[in-house]
Amino acid sequence: MEELSGKVAVVTGAASGIGLAMVHAFAAEGMRVVLADIEAEALDKAVADLPAGVEALSMVTDVSKSEEVDRLRDAALERFGAVHVVCNNAGVSSGGKSWEQSVEDWAWVLGVNLWGVIHGVRAFTPLLIEQGEGHIVNTASMAGLTSPPYMGAYNVSKHGVVTLSETLFGELQVEGSAVGVSVLCPGWVNTRIHEADRNRPGGADAGGGAMEAGMRDVVAGLLATGLQPTDVADLVVDAVKQRRFYILSHPEWKPMISGRVERIVAEQDPAIGMLPN
Repeated sequence: MEELSGKVAVVTGAASGIGLAMVHAFAAEGMRVVLADIEAEALDKAVADLPAGVEALSMVTDVSKSEEVDRLRDAALERFGAVHVVCNNAGVSSGGKSWEQSVEDWAWVLGVNLWGVIHGVRAFTPLLIEQGEGHIVNTASMAGLTSPPYMGAYNVSKHGVVTLSETLFGELQVEGSAVGVSVLCPGWVNTRIHEADRNRPGGADAGGGAMEAGMRDVVAGLLATGLQPTDVADLVVDAVKQRRFYILSHPEWKPMISGRVERIVAEQDPAIGMLPN
């Protein structure tokens, strides 16, 4: 999709972080934008802060619920008549020992990070196929290509997004569809994902809490040193235009990916660590 002007982009998790940066990047290309997020107040502010002249629709959406993603699709079609780019981007985080994370922790993280993408793929892919053009961007993480400790639920969700995206890419190729797919796998990005439990059903402490305070502080420090969301959004726009599947925002982290694959092929134990050497 080399020409984006006048077309329609749907972004989930659009009220902050990478999602909000994507919205602005697509708007700068002349696209009409549909913003979905679970935070109503932040969503209103995101729309109010868009540049003058940008055509936008916002909708409070819990992506873990299939019926709400269906409503998002229907609202976008009713307002703009078509959808061309779909960014299944909403995400939350958790931390702790895999065996100590509660069932509620696992359900929340998988519900948003993985089921949110599944619902987006199911709801929008047939539409894009039927209209004969479009592009889907699924937000995973470097945690979807590696397996750092103390991030079990998050890792599982992001590995799921990567393999779903790879599978979808293959299926569309076999079907001869013109619809493109990308999977975004960023490293540390300066966002508030470590505070995602502010939107957790039942409150931040439901199910025992999503991330211990000490780990939250460590993650917050790493995120603060990361890329700006605008840099990641620019990579996304370029990938849509160039039909590039893998979007790796941190090239210096690629040795972690190749090292993991080499260890698998050699039947060696996994490497332990969260940061590139």
